[in-house]
Amino acid sequence: MAANPEQITLTPVLRALVSNGLGNEAQLLALASDPGRGKKPLLFYAVEKGAVSAPALMAHLSQRYNMPMLDLDAVMIDDLLIRRIDKNLMSRYFVLPLSKRGETLYLAMADPTDFKAVEDIKFNTGLQVVPILVEANKLMRAVNLANNAGTGIDDVFLEKSSDVNTDDAQEEFDLSKDSDGTVDDAPVVRFVQQLLLDAIQRGVSDIHLEPYEKDFRVRYRLDGVLQDALHPPLALRDGVTSRLKILCRLDISERRLPQDGRLRVRVPPARVIDFRVSFLPTSFGETIVLRLLDPASSRVPIEQLGFLPEQRKAFEEAIHRPYGMILVTGPTGSGKTTTLYTALNILNTGDCNISTAEDPVEIPVYGINQVNINERIGLNFAAALRSFLRQDPDIIMVGEVRDLETAETAIKAAQTGHLVLATLHTNDAPQSLTRLENMGIPTYNIAGGVHLVMAQRLARKLCTHCKKPVRIPDQALVEAGFAADDLQGWRPMGPTGCDECNKTGYKGRTGLYQVMPVSEAMREIIMRGGTAIDLARQAASEGVLTMRQNGLRRIKEGITSLEEVLRVTNLQ
Repeated sequence: MAANPEQITLTPVLRALVSNGLGNEAQLLALASDPGRGKKPLLFYAVEKGAVSAPALMAHLSQRYNMPMLDLDAVMIDDLLIRRIDKNLMSRYFVLPLSKRGETLYLAMADPTDFKAVEDIKFNTGLQVVPILVEANKLMRAVNLANNAGTGIDDVFLEKSSDVNTDDAQEEFDLSKDSDGTVDDAPVVRFVQQLLLDAIQRGVSDIHLEPYEKDFRVRYRLDGVLQDALHPPLALRDGVTSRLKILCRLDISERRLPQDGRLRVRVPPARVIDFRVSFLPTSFGETIVLRLLDPASSRVPIEQLGFLPEQRKAFEEAIHRPYGMILVTGPTGSGKTTTLYTALNILNTGDCNISTAEDPVEIPVYGINQVNINERIGLNFAAALRSFLRQDPDIIMVGEVRDLETAETAIKAAQTGHLVLATLHTNDAPQSLTRLENMGIPTYNIAGGVHLVMAQRLARKLCTHCKKPVRIPDQALVEAGFAADDLQGWRPMGPTGCDECNKTGYKGRTGLYQVMPVSEAMREIIMRGGTAIDLARQAASEGVLTMRQNGLRRIKEGITSLEEVLRVTNLQ
């Protein structure tokens, strides 16, 4: 026998909806006594029958209880988390686990006032529960899918072994898997999957997702230059942000502070790409930058780096010395990491102990002990270096010399029988030595410890399919650095644009280097407190090419263009 509607009272949430004009009390009471409702919560039954609008309900609850909202279509449900919760509880309360961070479980709910559901899930899992507001109709569909489809929900992302710390664990996304008609078909999910695949196929180094008031822009950094890629609908903005945060195991409810995460993608047949992901709150949403970290970049042969023959000889002689410091300098994105990894792979022969301190470790390499710097817990470069010296190292790599303590420890290691490779941010090689002095390193330690300094930039290579000779006034070539005698019998090449190079005229990059071995004459200049200008003058007298001069040779060889060399060596 059906219950008398007069004996039924509405929940506080439904009463609030009625008072705000979002629901009809008589209709809700009639649904409450409907035998077809069974044990389904009235709020969900009302949404199912159309008595309450799911989006309006979510917006009302978000404002009333100051809770973040999440589009459930933007979320890939973690099958491993589902297995931790009794399916009867999920069906009874219509809740769904979204992600786990430490001892906190983020739980999708449509009724944040259902405290009994929170307590039961907390008891069932042993975790602290944080409710995340979602639309009731989408939640019902997802719960039914989770209960009926089993492993079909999470057929794209594979969690790493359970003994990995959840704060650092990465998801692995298999781009070879086709959609199977489940929740994976949500537009946001498909968009993110296609975006990552497209970026990998094009060979970009960074993906920029930038929200504006009336636009949502995606740009790729290809061969060091940002290019417009597409402008997806503005409605996808929040869904894409939530989707990427879920995959990076970040707090999807935090939109006020920057967050950093990582994501791993598997591309057939056996290629794995890591993404370093950064979220930055801006005026119209969160700007997201994904940096692609391809392990293949750690295995670039030295022949492909772009050294001139004499530069390569000097570099190889330096890295095969048993001790001393090699400094590689240049701005972010100039290829310093690739150069250092190439050197380490040459030295990684199994008969020496190699340790690196990086912030963060970008590319894991077998046979090398890589330490991830974590300033929050006191593990900085100096602390890592001090520990390395107690680990019987032969070769040490320092991701960046940032302060006096790190510089002192690295120099002392180089003077006590260790080969030290390090990076520094200066414009050219001579300035690196004076930078160490300005940090507070005694000149006698610099002169005795540093054996080679190398500055570098990356210049785009002309597309071999469409490059062609161009007419450039002799005066412009002379102003760029060519001697008048160099202008006879050749013409510089320039970009045209074709399908092979995406109409840019450039494809791939090559290094422009200034490789400066520290000679005895330079050590004397350092000891007497000489300037970077004095060192540069001495280097030139010893035949050390500047990056601009290196670039001029590449122009004459037809590898790159004058415009490109001027762009990347404008301080030379």
